[in-house]
Amino acid sequence: MNQPPSKYDQHPDYDVHFERCPKRLRVMFNGEVVADTTRAQYLRETKHLPVYYFPMGDVRRDLLIATNHSSHCPFKGDASYWTVKVNDREAENAVWGYNHPYPEVAEIKDYLAFYWDRMDHWYEEDEEVFVHPRDPKVRLDILDSSRPVQVMVSGQVVADSNKARLLFETGLPTRYYLPQDDVHLDFLQRSDLHTSCPYKGTANYWHVKLGNEIFKDMVWCYPDPLAEAARIKGYLCFFNEQVSAIHVDGAETERPVTKWSPK
Repeated sequence: MNQPPSKYDQHPDYDVHFERCPKRLRVMFNGEVVADTTRAQYLRETKHLPVYYFPMGDVRRDLLIATNHSSHCPFKGDASYWTVKVNDREAENAVWGYNHPYPEVAEIKDYLAFYWDRMDHWYEEDEEVFVHPRDPKVRLDILDSSRPVQVMVSGQVVADSNKARLLFETGLPTRYYLPQDDVHLDFLQRSDLHTSCPYKGTANYWHVKLGNEIFKDMVWCYPDPLAEAARIKGYLCFFNEQVSAIHVDGAETERPVTKWSPK
């Protein structure tokens, strides 16, 4: 098969790493289990979310239709695609695999991956998982703190608490979750936005409204978090990146730079 050389020589720090996943994994579409395995490979790749790869033998190949679509990855090779068809529903080009991967990732041969958001449900053992695979290297620590935490938006104190719960999550800034009684709820306006996190659950959002100024989707809350984040249930959190300042122990905290920072 003719494909250009890989680019590992040009990018020696680029990492594509596989590890065996001991969990039972299932993928469902239109009421059918389309993949069920205890032999998945967990792929971590530089600047990408983790991906599960399933052995071909553990995928319902009778529900897959090969397509002419293809793509090229300079670190894995040329990918072929399949559409998932179950009764009257199709998920076009929702499955891909590398028939002739580069030698550096030879273990990916005979494995298939699914676009997460094109399937209906994903399960690790018997627990449904959302957004993307949970990374075993990501840790959540939620700690009670009596240190005073004050949140400022456009010169206005919008929250003031000495009962914060600090959430430390691998790769993210410290988040200050505050009891609703310590937040000026009259400054909040409910948003239609909802987001999901594979570690915490589904969040609801609020705007901050100060006079004629509206700061969109600045505050969130997990009304029914997943078990590992149960202690932040009902607490409100402000984007450190977007507020004017967060003071802890009277000192302004450093403003983090993340994908949620103002453009």
